[in-house]
Amino acid sequence: MTEQSRARFRTEARSEHPDPVLLCLLAAAEHTLADSAYTEDGRLEPAPTLDALSAACQAALDRHATAVRLAVAERSPATPEETAALLAAVLGGRERFHGQPSDYRRLESSLLPDVLRRRRGLPIMLSLVWTAVAARAGLTVHGVALPGHFIVAVGGPERDDQYVLADPFHGGRLLSPPDAAALVTASGHPFSTELLTPAPPLDIVLRVLGNIRSWAAERPEHARTQLWATELSLLLPRHPAQLRLERAELLVRTGDFLAGAAEMDAYAEILDVFDPESAARVRQEAKAARHRLN
Repeated sequence: MTEQSRARFRTEARSEHPDPVLLCLLAAAEHTLADSAYTEDGRLEPAPTLDALSAACQAALDRHATAVRLAVAERSPATPEETAALLAAVLGGRERFHGQPSDYRRLESSLLPDVLRRRRGLPIMLSLVWTAVAARAGLTVHGVALPGHFIVAVGGPERDDQYVLADPFHGGRLLSPPDAAALVTASGHPFSTELLTPAPPLDIVLRVLGNIRSWAAERPEHARTQLWATELSLLLPRHPAQLRLERAELLVRTGDFLAGAAEMDAYAEILDVFDPESAARVRQEAKAARHRLN
């Protein structure tokens, strides 16, 4: 099943218009499809199939979109402010999508099926839900990748279009440009209006996978979770080259010493061109990995 989902992930990531919802669903499948669970009466319940998982997520998004469409028909919002207030009332209010500080400590907060089930998640995942539901309801909403805190813009996306900023993590509260600037500077980055442009779909997916990698990196017992998130990141057309070294180190950590050492040697060849000292250190790591077979 993992091979099937990864093949679909790679194909979708290289399509003309990659769908971040599908890619995040396929990423979640790496975790969800591997798990069976016990029911209350003690029976072992097998993990869902990929098709069943996809159907459940799409049905949930369609259900929320129907609620939004009904609200639009009732209220007829005429401005981005009114549309944002409507979305906040439906998604943040009635449907209770929001986040809390404790969600940063949960892997489920980065897995789309769990976010739709729990209606809780990280800012980027809740923003993805907003954009996906809005698109199904015929509304214009796009993600805004502020450093440290993902939000959405309702309206736009062209520079001269009218739009307002909203924070799905806090139920859809409106943000003024100074509010957005304060979020950015609080994360230690300079603010510019260029940050308010629509986030490209593959950048969203890479950031989601980065969140999963960071979560797992802080928990050594979840090295395999970090490994699959790294491997999916490498399937994206654009990704940091250093992820190859991260994958190599994770292969070694999870016991695949030869494959990890081979990856280190391949990465060292890349480093030879512009950083020979680092290349030499990576080759030493590869040698140490092979010695662990003895």
